[in-house]
Amino acid sequence: MPRRTATMLASTLMLIALLCAGVFIPVPYSEMSPGPTVNTLGDHDGEPVLQISGRKTYAASGHLNMTTVRVTSADYKMNLVEAVYGWLAHDSKIVPHNTLYPDGKTEEQSTQENAEEFSQSQESAKVAALKELDVPVKTWVIVSTVVKDSPAEGELHAGDVIKAVDGTTVKQPTDVAKLVTKHKPGQDVVFTIIPAKEQAAAEKKNTTATKTQNITITTTTSDDSGAKRAIVGISAGTDHTFPFTIDIKLADVGGPSAGLMFSLGIYDKLTPGDLTGGKFVAGTGTIDDKGKVGPIGGIEMKTVGARGKGAQYFLTPAENCAAAAKDTPSGLTLVKVNTIDDALGALKDIRTGKTSELAKCTAK
Repeated sequence: MPRRTATMLASTLMLIALLCAGVFIPVPYSEMSPGPTVNTLGDHDGEPVLQISGRKTYAASGHLNMTTVRVTSADYKMNLVEAVYGWLAHDSKIVPHNTLYPDGKTEEQSTQENAEEFSQSQESAKVAALKELDVPVKTWVIVSTVVKDSPAEGELHAGDVIKAVDGTTVKQPTDVAKLVTKHKPGQDVVFTIIPAKEQAAAEKKNTTATKTQNITITTTTSDDSGAKRAIVGISAGTDHTFPFTIDIKLADVGGPSAGLMFSLGIYDKLTPGDLTGGKFVAGTGTIDDKGKVGPIGGIEMKTVGARGKGAQYFLTPAENCAAAAKDTPSGLTLVKVNTIDDALGALKDIRTGKTSELAKCTAK
């Protein structure tokens, strides 16, 4: 066999071997890509995304789109060829697997966590929008979760209203941990609560639950990476009673990143006129009860997905601005927002044509 032929054959076989290795050898990476974008002012799967009853609403045109990111599942084994293709592609991002699924988190655990965060983001979006409209919202501190095999298991339950700890009135979730950690592990702490069932019954009758119970729990020592402290094994959160019904109908979406766009959609439907002036605005960002906008993951994929659907402007959490501005899709203006007030101000500039006054994202 001529040397040239032998060399070409050897090279071909080597290339085939490398390709096979690339296909069959797994790498510790996951892929992010643009997910669906949904207009909070419109319909999804045949029904309005935002459904409000018991309060006058107004028709709204234009788009206030929330955006999403698709990710490969926790048990998906990416190979080297897929990773290289993803690195080269503009509409995907390859990240270390443990970035999306830290500490060996399973698909089921991730889905459950995302569902809880999505539910909480809806509540915060409602509160932020109504506070902006000076609509009163009743808020109280509740038991959000109870850790299995903890001292609180069987004593406290998710949904219990926490009125006081050791006789000190609780006004916000962080008060609970502060009061519990004043104890040493092994000491007793007294929770004054309204049981979840009684609270639910009162809400159904549109009355106020007043019957309280005192529950004594013996603290134990924390076993996380933080400083050793007394704990009872619960996390505290907030719950609200709204003066009218606001339902957000959007399935198969998780995480907290749609909070800002939900709050703007609610605000738009409860006020005359159009926030967008008919323009196509998309965005992302968490939101808390006070209207503070927080950062999210996958910003680059969200801007790509939004522009692909026709968005002209993208409301961007301030902390995500630098990353988003490094590769802004052509034709999309990134607008920096820190609060719901910032977002409403930006929308006013957009609908009135004062786009030169927008706070735009820039790459650092």
